[in-house]
Order: sequence, then C-alpha cells, then structure tokens
Amino acid sequence: MLDNQIINIRSEVDNWLKSLNESILQQKNKDESIKILSNLFFEDSHWRDVLALTWKIQTVSGKSKIIEDLYNNILDVSAKDFQIDQERIPPREVIRGGKSVIEVILKFNTKFGECEGIVRLYEDHEEQRQFKAWSFLTALSELNNSNNKELEKYQNTLEGPNWLDKRNKDRLFNNREPEVIVVGSGQAGLSIAARLKQQDIDTLIVDKNERVGDNWRNRYHSLKLHNQTHVNHLPYMPFPSTWPTYIPKDKLAGWFEYYVESMELNVWTNTRFIGAEYKEDKKYWNVKLKLPDGIIKVMKPKHIVMAVGVSSVPNRTKITGINDYKGKVIHSVDYDSGKDYNGKNVLVYGTGTSAHDVAQDLYVHGANVKIVQRSPSMVVNVEPSAQLPYQLYSEGPNIDDCDLITISTPLQVLKKTHQLLTEKTKRIDKPLLDKLTSVGFNLEYGEENSGWQFKYLTRGGGYYFNVGASDLIADGKIKVIQFSDIEKFVSPGIEMKSGEKFNIDLMVTATGYKGQEYVVEELFGKSVVDKIGPIWGFDDERQELRNMWMQTKQPGLWFHAGSLAQCRIFSKFLALQIKAIQDGIIS
Repeated sequence: MLDNQIINIRSEVDNWLKSLNESILQQKNKDESIKILSNLFFEDSHWRDVLALTWKIQTVSGKSKIIEDLYNNILDVSAKDFQIDQERIPPREVIRGGKSVIEVILKFNTKFGECEGIVRLYEDHEEQRQFKAWSFLTALSELNNSNNKELEKYQNTLEGPNWLDKRNKDRLFNNREPEVIVVGSGQAGLSIAARLKQQDIDTLIVDKNERVGDNWRNRYHSLKLHNQTHVNHLPYMPFPSTWPTYIPKDKLAGWFEYYVESMELNVWTNTRFIGAEYKEDKKYWNVKLKLPDGIIKVMKPKHIVMAVGVSSVPNRTKITGINDYKGKVIHSVDYDSGKDYNGKNVLVYGTGTSAHDVAQDLYVHGANVKIVQRSPSMVVNVEPSAQLPYQLYSEGPNIDDCDLITISTPLQVLKKTHQLLTEKTKRIDKPLLDKLTSVGFNLEYGEENSGWQFKYLTRGGGYYFNVGASDLIADGKIKVIQFSDIEKFVSPGIEMKSGEKFNIDLMVTATGYKGQEYVVEELFGKSVVDKIGPIWGFDDERQELRNMWMQTKQPGLWFHAGSLAQCRIFSKFLALQIKAIQDGIIS
C-alpha cells in the first residue's frame, strides 16, 4: 500500500472517531447527538455488543435501531474516549463478507471497565469521501479494579504449610462452598474455570470420568483434531510451537491434565452431577454430587456452568426394522478400534464425521465396510478447504487480535462469508465431489449454501472433513448404500430392494447425539427446560446462539460449549458476567 493511502486511511478513521466522540459530548442534546450518529452508519449496518454497553451478547441490524440503542446505552454506561488502539493491528484495508473495508481495532472506557472494539468503514458513494460504518463491535475487556492484585512477597518460612499443602487443602472444599460448580472438564470446563480463577471466583469442576481429558482420550483410536493447532489454544497457555499441526486425541487429553495442574484448577473426577434445585430465596443451588465412594454430597454454589458439550448424550434412536437383525450393534460413541474386525463385514449407519472416521478405521484394519446414507451430507477436504475459515490465524496477527476480529463479525456478514467460502470449497474440491456423486453419495451444502460451519452452529453436525474416508468411498473401497434402497434388515444382515443380500458381522450406528435440552431436563427438571428454552442454534431476534455464554432465564445457570477456539474466546465473557454478579455490579 502507498504511503498516501495509509495517510488517507488514518485520516478517515480519525474523522469517524472524532464524530463518534462528538456525539457523546452532545448527549444532553439528544437531537444533535442522534444527528451526528446518523451520519456514521450505513442503512444496512450492524452493531454487535458483547457486554460493553448492554451487559448482553446481541447484534442489532439497521441504522435507525442501531442509532437509538447506541445513544441510550452509551449514556447508561458512560462510554467515552473511543480511539484507535495503538498496541493492536493498525487500521488496514481488508475483505470481509466479500466487501472491501477499512478495519480498525478500538479501545474505550465505560464506568464498568476497559473495553475494546472493531469498526469497519467504507466510502458512501452518495456522499463523496464520507466513510461510514458497516459493522461495529463493542466488547468488555476488563472490569475496573480487576487487575489490582499485589505482587506476592517472598516468605522465608520453614514451618507451616507449603504450596502443595495449600493446594491439596484447596481441592477438598472442606468447610466452604464453591461459588461456581462447572460440570465437565473438557475444553469448555477448563477454559471457564481458568478464567474464573483469574477473577478470584472460587470454582469446582466435577467430571464423571476417571481422568481429566477422558472426554477425548476415550474416543476412537485414530482420532485427531480436524483444525490446526494454532487455532485451538486454551486461555493463558498456548500449545508449544513444536506440536504437530493436527493434535492427536491422547496428546490433547494429556495437555488437559497438565493444564489443570499448571492453572491450579480444582477438579473432582469420578464425580457425577446427579441433579440440582435452585433456592430462589437464598439465591443458590442445592447440588447433589455422587462421589467416587457412592456418597451423595450436597453443595451450595451460586452458579452452575454446564460445560458438557454441544451434544453429549448419544442418540440411540432405533432404526426402523433393525430389531430383525440379530448381530452385534453398537453406537459410534462405544467404538474404539477396528483391530478385531479384519476380514469381517461391517455396516456403518450414518454419513457424519463419526461415521466416516469409524468406516475409515475399520477399512484400515482390514474390514469389508459399507456405509449407509439416509440424507445428503456435506464433504470438505480437510486441506485446504476446511482450514479456510481459520485463515486469519495464520496471517500474522496475534491470537488476541484474531479472536477479537472473529467475534466482530455479525451474523448476517458471517453467513455471507461462509456462502462465499462454500462456493470456493466446491471449486477446490470438485474432483472429489464429482467422484462421490458418481458412486451414489448424495451431497448438499447447508441451508442457503452456508456451508459446514453454519451446520455446526445450527445443529452441531451434518458434515465431514475428509481425512481419507471420502477418497475410499469415491474409489469404491468403502461401499455406499442409500437407506431408501434397503428392503429390510434380516437375521444375518440386510436385504436390498434389488434382492441382493449382505451378511453383516457388526453394525455401527453413528446416529449422532441429543441436544443439551435433554441433559437439562434430566438434571434440573422439565420446568427449567421450559423456562430457558432451546440451547444452541440461532435466536433470530438477538442474532446470537441461544442461551450460550450469557445469563439465561434461570438465575445462576449458564451454558458453555463449542470448539476449543469458541471456548477460549467466550469463556472470558462468561467469567466477566459471573464476576460482575458476584461483585454486585449487575443482578
């Protein structure tokens, strides 16, 4: 970029910020303030607020609604001093959602704390040289006085408890109640517990598994993460630079154990969360925990964070007619390895990620594999196509800047972005996709061509990152069968409508998982499910994931889930809300 272009970008940004700050100074004159704000946004603009001005996670679209809400909320929280953050990426021209914009990282303050944000500007051709906002993010970064910890002084004491003695005592929760109980010690549970610890919130993680990391360790033998290591860091402790590009499950599980020790998180394993009742008058929960020795312990936290994943309970839905098959049937969650099935005939029911991974593992171990497709699926090559949404993280900005840019994209722009990416992946992957179609594998690309990430955000699955199974299917090494072509299940296997019969030694049902509502009803009762409503998937009004990372209609009940990146990013904001409630800043 030419120097004069750099100067022009900085000038346009300065002008926009000067007008925004002027509108704040004119707060007592509402008409004048609104007039100034109106000149700063396009009609089709979007404002996403993450706690900074509203104490909500929400997106507002359309200039008139943005202007009114901005005016009221800036006034309520005394927002001021919007300026370029000189310690972050400087203002630059980028492409977002297919549009060329100037992207600027900002900082500002409210009466509650330090905030950050991003504005994206481009020229209004109807008003020459007038740059206006297309998207605007405001996000709370840090509460006031949260960083005022005194440095610990060296203590030369030879008697009394040492660090380990104190840690062991801290873990026990004798004679004290945790402020927060986190259910689950996967990436969601560990990330929120680490964030809460840094906010001095006394937190206990409980997990039914024997060891931290078992949620990954106990999955099928060959599993690796399907996105790259540099995207997946946990808060405060990035993975070593020497790590492989795609993390094996057992390596990740071991890191989780190391993370617990390093971050000094309190975890009770072999402990089942078996139910809870909220005491409205006391503002705490009666939580029942089943300890390893079978004893039921009641604890009284103010908050419960459900960190058990987007979908954690296997959907063991009976397939029509499967009872007529008398062979061995297992759900994919119970599958470990195909080493015992060399030369055996195996039928895998499903075409999502688990189904493909199980089928590939069976084939590698010498099984004769057929995969049954009931509905179309999306297939994306793991490289480069599946990595395209994460390209930002490999372009140079540090991870904090990347995370901020990631959350700054409003839903409508994000959807447009993924529609464009989907078209690009279809072009890149065309040779594979054509071969899959030719062998009878049915493909689709999500609602309105929005691709795999929106499948994940709306339903938690329905796609496959190809790490080899699709090639095996395309080459006829794993046979694909359409469920509609099966006449019936029979004692030794299946009978096709064509009359062809296949004997089956094992059937693996990869039928997915039930939503979080099922877990909530089981642990808290139907009344709580009815009160809070659906979990995950998008709320059309707020344009955000439903009941995720924010206060629900059930006081003291929170939900935290998603990829490692999502958990890293949104754990910060969930912890800030709990801290604000505990400190009496919000109710």
